[in-house]
Amino acid sequence: MEFFRSLSTFTALLVFLLSCFSFSSTDAFDALDPNGNITIKWDVINWTPDGYVAVVTMFNFQQYRHIQAPGWTLGWTWAKKEVIWNMMGAQTTEQGDCSKFKGNIPHCCKKDPTVVDLLPGTPYNQQIANCCKGGVINSWGQDPETAVSSFQVSVGAAGTTNKTVRVPKNFTLKAPGPGYTCGPAKIVKPTKFVTNDGRRATQAMMTWNVTCTYSQFLAQKTPTCCVSLSSFYNDTIVPCPTCTCGCQKNGTQHGNCVDQDEPHLASVVSGLGKNNYAPLVQCTSHMCPIRIHWHVKLNYKEYWRVKVTITNFNYNMNYTQWNLVVQHPNFDNLTQLFSFHYKSLTPYGAINDTAMLWGMKFYNDLLMQAGPLGNVQSELLFRKDLSTFTFEKGWAFPRRVYFNGDNCVMPPPDSYPYMPNAGNIWKVSLLKLVVTLMLSTLLFFALV
Repeated sequence: MEFFRSLSTFTALLVFLLSCFSFSSTDAFDALDPNGNITIKWDVINWTPDGYVAVVTMFNFQQYRHIQAPGWTLGWTWAKKEVIWNMMGAQTTEQGDCSKFKGNIPHCCKKDPTVVDLLPGTPYNQQIANCCKGGVINSWGQDPETAVSSFQVSVGAAGTTNKTVRVPKNFTLKAPGPGYTCGPAKIVKPTKFVTNDGRRATQAMMTWNVTCTYSQFLAQKTPTCCVSLSSFYNDTIVPCPTCTCGCQKNGTQHGNCVDQDEPHLASVVSGLGKNNYAPLVQCTSHMCPIRIHWHVKLNYKEYWRVKVTITNFNYNMNYTQWNLVVQHPNFDNLTQLFSFHYKSLTPYGAINDTAMLWGMKFYNDLLMQAGPLGNVQSELLFRKDLSTFTFEKGWAFPRRVYFNGDNCVMPPPDSYPYMPNAGNIWKVSLLKLVVTLMLSTLLFFALV
């Protein structure tokens, strides 16, 4: 019997481990944005005596995951002995060894070049359309027109024709850190380019597509945000779970965090540079760079109101063009929203329970680094659907919350603020009655 118990325990453990591995392998799929990806289109627009000229365009088809400063970095490996003669709208980070060239020196001779976008303000003669934004690309849901980035590259490969040209291999995309996995380049139907007046269309000689998908599991080992909850009907404030994004180390030295009461806080933070990918967070119990607080604020006869606050605990990052995705069944009756933009997402077809929220330009689209100004907030007014509305069993709190495309950790459901009910009131009243009767009885016998 003991043998079978051990075998059963071992089998359960094996199934658990296998489920963990299977989960990580499918982590790139996002149920709220099932078709989201970044597509890199490589269009050969002209043949040259020793190679070709191509326009490389990145389309961010992700609804709510954008690329913020310090921007994207794109890399690949040449299939043969290609070099880059020159570029417009971008540049490689290294030139490589070009010593064998005696006349014109190529822009880059590396077998595996790394390309970055040019900065705003680049001279016009070095630009092409959709370039020079410092690598920042908006999400498709926020602004499709700015969800594109392009550059032009002149490739040198002696004797290259449409029959001998080779597709680059091993594409890598960092935005700005890891997280994206790119598939192999595939030959697709050549792209057509329409002139601004719409009267003429030209066609690429060849077109290759590369699809890159994001995985939060690959991007970082720990979560990046968490959710706390509160309500008007309960004094309990449910904090982010302890050690959500890491734990402070024992001893006098904190783990990767800064105490906000540090007397030399300014000198500790200064000189680090903003938009540093590695977070330096304020010391908290959860240690997350971002906290989203959902407060059920007011209850009216036909409406109810929620206050949402996003707090930045990261000293190394100003979050530009941030966005928040919230899933809650009452978003189909959202009546009014204050100081945030709103877009309905319908990943499940006709079910309207997912909202994308982001800041207003020049007002609160920039979430400042940790400190007094490191927060943005808004209030949401919902109309009640009496057939489904309730404050009981945590219904008023979100089902899922994303910040900048990363899934935020929710508190455990059994810790949500509960709604006082008649049963609890009756229990308290009955207890008071019993105590009162006992005291009265004791007082009566004492007097007798």
